[in-house]
Amino acid sequence: MTTISPNFDSREGQQVDMLVLHYTGMVSGPAALERLCDAEAKVSAHYLIEEDGTVFQLVDEAERAWHAGVANWRGHSNINARSIGIEIVNPGHEHGYRPFPEEQMQAVLAVSKSVLSRHPIPPRHVVGHSDVAPTRKEDPGELFDWPWLAEHGVGVWPVPPILAPQGLGIPTIVALGGASVPGQFAEKLADYGYDISHLPAAIMAFQRHFRRDYLTGQWDAECDATLEALLRMADG
Repeated sequence: MTTISPNFDSREGQQVDMLVLHYTGMVSGPAALERLCDAEAKVSAHYLIEEDGTVFQLVDEAERAWHAGVANWRGHSNINARSIGIEIVNPGHEHGYRPFPEEQMQAVLAVSKSVLSRHPIPPRHVVGHSDVAPTRKEDPGELFDWPWLAEHGVGVWPVPPILAPQGLGIPTIVALGGASVPGQFAEKLADYGYDISHLPAAIMAFQRHFRRDYLTGQWDAECDATLEALLRMADG
């Protein structure tokens, strides 16, 4: 189904190399659709996916939709210009966050794979809004099934099990107060893609995506091993 939002402009020649997934964070799908098509709201996405799997295309992929806001990934801040944005209906953390239904996830998979077939998007460039805007956003959140998407060819997930190897040389929880951090995890987190200018927020975003069952906001051995695995996959 197609509903054209007026909220878009030109990519100005920028090639698409990212896919950004969001939740709507509103009380209902119709409310989200209305906002994304409201010229005064000045927000939009290329696609909106309802909980029953209904797909709305709001902006042509050739155009720049206004979905990411102030954001950064791998040192690039022009995220809207280089990305396709998908809004996934879910009330979010403010209005009763809940799991994403199977019908909806199947539609997310289908739309995402279709997007990937048209654009050269590396697996680690399939991200959540919280990954690219960690100080502002939590979506699509810890209930979103990133492992299932990756299993079906969208995004990346560390091959299980991820176990912290012996001899990492770091404590179970790494303190953030010192000038030097064992394991240099901050630099590695930046190498993977995260903006580490606010490190606690970047850590929480990483955990929301890759360590969803244990959100502490503190770096530990499991996070370190997961990040190492992700970097090996990205370099492979």
